[in-house]
Amino acid sequence: MGGNKSRGYEYAGSSTVGDVAWYDSNSGSKTQEVGKKAPNELGLYDMSGNLWEWCSDWFGNYSSSAQTNPYNSIGSCRVFRGGSWYCRVSFVWVAYRDNVSPSATSSGLGLRIARALP
Repeated sequence: MGGNKSRGYEYAGSSTVGDVAWYDSNSGSKTQEVGKKAPNELGLYDMSGNLWEWCSDWFGNYSSSAQTNPYNSIGSCRVFRGGSWYCRVSFVWVAYRDNVSPSATSSGLGLRIARALP
């Protein structure tokens, strides 16, 4: 989750989950204000834990060959990543992803607006 600056952490910004993520054991059973934990290598906060984040691609199996930024443009469920305030620590791991219908709602599901730099 650190792009070209990735240091290979287990969670987004650290291998010590409590440094970077809100999850079931430390969240107080609620969403937390962004920026209270350490950022990842790109300076982004809460990329692990706090709220699951919708992704723009559709869920599908990854190819067995190496890929950079794989993207699925068809499917019936959207990808979400990052874990949430109500999740066990295993769900805030950077490689974990899941899927859900685009019409789903949850108190632990949000989105992050992002854009490419010009």
